[in-house]
Formats: sequence, structure tokens, C-alpha cells
Amino acid sequence: MQTNPADASLPADPRRPQSAVAWGLIGLAYLMAGVVLLVPLLLIVVTGFREGVGVYLANIVKPDTLHAIFLTVLAAIVVVPINVGFGIAAAWLVTRYDFRGKRLLITFIEIPFSVSPIVAGVIYLFLYGGQGLLGPLLAELDLKLMFTVWAIFLVSLFVTSPFVARELIPLMQQQGGEDEEAALSLGANGRQIFWHVTLPNIRWALLYGAVLCNARVIGEFGAVSVVSGAIRGQTNTLPLQIELLFNDFNVTGAFAAASTLALLAVVTIILKSVLERKTGH
Repeated sequence: MQTNPADASLPADPRRPQSAVAWGLIGLAYLMAGVVLLVPLLLIVVTGFREGVGVYLANIVKPDTLHAIFLTVLAAIVVVPINVGFGIAAAWLVTRYDFRGKRLLITFIEIPFSVSPIVAGVIYLFLYGGQGLLGPLLAELDLKLMFTVWAIFLVSLFVTSPFVARELIPLMQQQGGEDEEAALSLGANGRQIFWHVTLPNIRWALLYGAVLCNARVIGEFGAVSVVSGAIRGQTNTLPLQIELLFNDFNVTGAFAAASTLALLAVVTIILKSVLERKTGH
């Protein structure tokens, strides 16, 4: 069989590994990923089922664990749409308008990334707790925030607030505002510009940021543990319920609950991978 001379002149693809060292590094990366990520996931599943499917299901359907699953999903349902709206508004403001304090606003948006979740929980406790700065005012209004579901929503909103905005701001800066200006010159109003021009241009980055926000909400432990009070069957999210089961020496129940949380995480990772291809991350 003759070789096409044109094929021989083609340069090697720089994206493909060209040496044994490169292949070795790739193998090492897969090995480390397996040891650090895959093995713990398998251990969670195996330990959860080690006493049989019946015991596993019996632990999952216990009222406290079911409530923890429900509360975790509810927190995601409440928090993610709010932060999606906040992210869109913040990205639009930062990328479409020039004003004094823009850099300061961007810094404020990213503050939750630099604050420990436990510190964030303590801050909310000092603000809204019974002995906190706003505690007496809330008591006069007969409102209680700390150690309730509302506290979980508040701290989850804080720790996840930057995710959508940080995905949209660089993309919208790169795209510029020419498309919106063209639509405006053709007579489109603000609502039409957003739905038919802006949103289609940012939809994949928006979904990607929402997936990251959702992943953080369902896995948040530190801030929630401070403000929720970890009340059985009332303010325990799934991560807190897992810790509680461990403290009760119910290892099988803890791993059964952990497998549910791991399943949610795996689904989130799959969505993240799909959206990464769409957004070009």
C-alpha cells in the first residue's frame, strides 16, 4: 500500500502525547483520579449496601433521612433560581455600564469565595441571632431566622452567590454589547432584547454557573451547620444528617445517606461535563 506524500508532510498534532513521559503522566493522572475520586465513591456504595438492599432502603426511608433529602433539594430549588437572577443582573450591570465603584462591586461579588463558610455562618449568627446585632429588632417583630430553614436559605445564598456571575461576566465582556445595540436600533424593547438576544448568547454559561451553584448548595456543610442548629427532622440537610448518623454509630445509615448525596454529585458532574463542552471551558 502506497503512502500519500501529502500525509507525510502533515505536522504532528501538538495536542497528542508524543513521548513515553507524556503517556506516563497521563497514566499517573488517571491513577490519582481513581484513588482520590473513584475509590471513595465505590467505598460509599459498597459500605451502604454491605448489609443488603433491604437494610439500605430501610435507612434511606427513615423519616429524618427523608426530611434531610427533602430539605437539601428544597434549598437548591430556592437558592439556585435566586442566584441565577442575581448573577444575570450583576453581569449585565458590570459589562454593560460604566460607573464609579465597578471594581469595588466585582470585589463584593467575589467576597464569598474568600470567606470561610463557617465564618460566614458565624457572621449571620452575630447579625440575626437572638443576641446578635439585629436580634432584638427581629424579636420585636416576632421573627426568628436562626436555627430555622430560613437560615439555611440565607447562608446558602451567600456562599453560592458568585458562581453564576463569575461565569457570565467574562463571557459578556468578550461578546460586547453590539448585538443588543443593534436590536435596540431596530426598535426592540428591553424585554425583547434580553429574551431574544442576550439570553441565547449566554445560555450555556448560565446553565453551567447554575450547575456549579447547585453542586455547592447540596454539599454545603460549614455555614449550614452553624446557623441551622442541626435539629433532627427539622433543620438537618443531607450533609448534616450524614454526620449525625456517624455520631450515632449508624455507619450503614450514614453511608446510605452519603450514597444519595454522592448520586446527586455524580449527576451534577455529568451535567457540568456536558455544559463544559457547550461553553468551551
